[in-house]
Amino acid sequence: MEAFLKVLLPRLSPGATFKIHPFQGKQDLLRKLERRLRAYEKWLPSHYRIAVVIDRDSDDCRKLKDRLESLSIHSGLVTRTRSSCGRWQVVNRIVVEELEAWYFGDWTAVCEAYPRTPPNIPSKAAYRCPDAILGGTWEKFERIMQRHGYFKGGLRKVEAARAVAEFIEPDRNSSDSFQKFRDAIVEATEPNSVAAELTSGDRRRPAAGGSSMTTGTRRAR
Repeated sequence: MEAFLKVLLPRLSPGATFKIHPFQGKQDLLRKLERRLRAYEKWLPSHYRIAVVIDRDSDDCRKLKDRLESLSIHSGLVTRTRSSCGRWQVVNRIVVEELEAWYFGDWTAVCEAYPRTPPNIPSKAAYRCPDAILGGTWEKFERIMQRHGYFKGGLRKVEAARAVAEFIEPDRNSSDSFQKFRDAIVEATEPNSVAAELTSGDRRRPAAGGSSMTTGTRRAR
């Protein structure tokens, strides 16, 4: 996730700056999140924003979102979900099921990064809805890539994340969870606003970045 965000965020919101704080996986993020947010609450400027990004994996999406909201609220910060006037400090976003679903959401980007992959994958029933792919999203992505001559020794997730992120077109991505993430980041980095922290947690092995938190600073004037 960290490698993907480092490439995507500057393209998603040119002129804003970001800093990503990785955690050692999803459970590490959930265990440390409230303490981290309490520390930010003590100094966070009004024009800073925090985004928490985490893989759903096999969790119940609503329960996971409620848990993130509760941790954020207990830290003293205002969440985007609970804000009544549009003035929020933290937004919680869930990747359904995991990062590779966002690749399936913009398969054209995958084909541009890996030209031997067939462009018709999204037309197949199993892949039509990126956030509802069954049987493990990254496993399905790995099998497709291997079938067409890539990653014969196993999916190198950091490498794939960087390569695909270079070609992702945010307005083209059909993943609903990506769209919700995109809209929150664009809102946070509009003029007179800033993306302050982006925290992302996933289940992947440490080499792929684990969980992370991204901090953004003031938008360039």
